[in-house]
Amino acid sequence: MSNGITFYAIIGRDATVERPLGLLRRLRYDNGWEDEGLRRDLSWRRTPIIIEWENGNYGHELVEVTHEQASKIVQYFRDKLADGADVTAGPDS
Repeated sequence: MSNGITFYAIIGRDATVERPLGLLRRLRYDNGWEDEGLRRDLSWRRTPIIIEWENGNYGHELVEVTHEQASKIVQYFRDKLADGADVTAGPDS
């Protein structure tokens, strides 16, 4: 079981926290952590993006968001999918 979750919105160019390029999360455990990105099918998958960003090797900016904001972002992507829009819901989608 996770000891905590930190969410990050992927922003840049015209993307904002309200309309991000994607959503990431870091799950913290007693023995370490695991990073995941939200995929187009709204499932979570491991990703190196947070580490790349921390090391200055990622082309977009990450902004920490609350659990409430993360839920709104997931709903934003769900709504876009329901409308048939092409969605970039996260890394390696």
